[in-house]
Amino acid sequence: MPRQDTDDAIDQAMRTHERELLRSLGDEPGHLDQVASMFGGRSGWVSVVLIVVQAVLFLAGAWAGWRFFQASEPLTALHWGLPAAVLLIMSLMIKLAMWPTMHANRLALQLKRIELRLAQTQGPGPG
Repeated sequence: MPRQDTDDAIDQAMRTHERELLRSLGDEPGHLDQVASMFGGRSGWVSVVLIVVQAVLFLAGAWAGWRFFQASEPLTALHWGLPAAVLLIMSLMIKLAMWPTMHANRLALQLKRIELRLAQTQGPGPG
């Protein structure tokens, strides 16, 4: 088999493989899929711990807030209001701290798409 035929066969196989890769990436995943992707991989356990702590802080803050609104004296309201505010703010901060991870995952997906498109337009490397 001449070298040109072999090169053409390799080029065709690479184009087919690249098309399959681009097709497998599909459209950008939905919001819930992006959230679910944070719980996978080597550092997924950190996200699980953060979301559990966030849920506990939110529930404790909601409970303290309920007690705040049930208070009839100013000192009792202060006793429950300050912890409620602190717990709810901490809960929000943990949730906001997880957004950059989701954004980084989205950027990594976009970079993979760009790499595949560049490889598709450049063709095979030297060899």
